[in-house]
Amino acid sequence: MVFFSESLGIPSLRVLAQKLLELLFDYEVEKEPLLFHVFSNAGVMLYRYVLELLQTHRRFCHLRVVGTIFDSGPGDGNLLGALRALAAVLEHRPAALRLLLLMAFALVAVLFHVLLAPLTSLFHTHFYDRLLGAASRWPELYLYSRADEVVLARDVERMVEARLAHRVLVHSVDFVSSAHVSHLRDYPTYYTSLCVNFMRSCVQC
Repeated sequence: MVFFSESLGIPSLRVLAQKLLELLFDYEVEKEPLLFHVFSNAGVMLYRYVLELLQTHRRFCHLRVVGTIFDSGPGDGNLLGALRALAAVLEHRPAALRLLLLMAFALVAVLFHVLLAPLTSLFHTHFYDRLLGAASRWPELYLYSRADEVVLARDVERMVEARLAHRVLVHSVDFVSSAHVSHLRDYPTYYTSLCVNFMRSCVQC
């Protein structure tokens, strides 16, 4: 549902992003350094609004973000990948229902892209495009895989290049063979060491 609302330019995740940031004050940790760990495109969609709130909301602009880790994202409009992700979610549903839902999703996605994208682009920037030029300058770590069939490696690599061009300190690791959001499961020790070392370097900066 989030994917459709975002395609229509409805910022459905903005409220959730604000609640997430307000939790920092509820738990009285708002003065501690923050590191975001973002998973797949749904996580990136939410993170996009977190960034906007950090820049525009008076209560959140003093929060100290030290870095962001992106796992299996961001991706830029991969319909085939979205279908694969939906198929995985529907794996245990009856075959006929699964096929019907996949066909309906594909049809609606194509209609949104062809008919509505030109209209919504007038007042709503796609999350991928928004992140390409994001004003944030804290370090970023991109964990991805060329074997990912949901978010393409070339989309992540294009984001890395864009962020480097904005003078952001960027690290990226291609796990080569692990599937979408499966890097930790396939390489637990390596993945953990990458995240911990990145976190330490961010806090020490």
